[in-house]
Amino acid sequence: MSGKKLIVAATLLAIAQIGILSWIIAGRAAVLRNGTEVLLKVEPIDPRDLLRGDYVRLNYEIRNVPVKILTNAPVGEFVTEEGPVLVRLGKDADGYWRARSATLGAPSGPPPAGEVDIRGSIRGEWTLGPDAMLSVEFGIDRYYVPEGDGVAIETDMRERPFGILAAIAADGKPQIKALMDGQAKLYEEPLY
Repeated sequence: MSGKKLIVAATLLAIAQIGILSWIIAGRAAVLRNGTEVLLKVEPIDPRDLLRGDYVRLNYEIRNVPVKILTNAPVGEFVTEEGPVLVRLGKDADGYWRARSATLGAPSGPPPAGEVDIRGSIRGEWTLGPDAMLSVEFGIDRYYVPEGDGVAIETDMRERPFGILAAIAADGKPQIKALMDGQAKLYEEPLY
């Protein structure tokens, strides 16, 4: 390959990489800017990653979905991790959003006013007994904080309510917008 062709190929590759990264960042920013805001109650799990620094690992109250609120799963059958789970959320009097119903696969229709669907997935196989719970992962289980703040936040989370202000896109994909200590924003995510 001649020198000019190599430079042109490298330039095109660089432009393609910049375009892909810009598309990913713009997509995330669009969810943060235009998504439906919901406040989710959280509990801490682990505040430190030796390779990445301090973070708060979050366990959401809405993670445990009772099988009895599934709208399209017959009791006694197995469910695998194939396909999404949509959990329909509604706002309670305390300001936190909680599960109202859940659907395996595609939603049964658009959510009514005042409710929103959040997209997650389940791991492994589950027996759908009447008292069973599905463990749903939403892909927003870590929030990185400045160095040295993780342990203090974890301690505070065990003493008083914390939450995540999340933005949820029309397709149900969530993004963390802010870490909340009660009604106060501790950390807010920038759009870009």
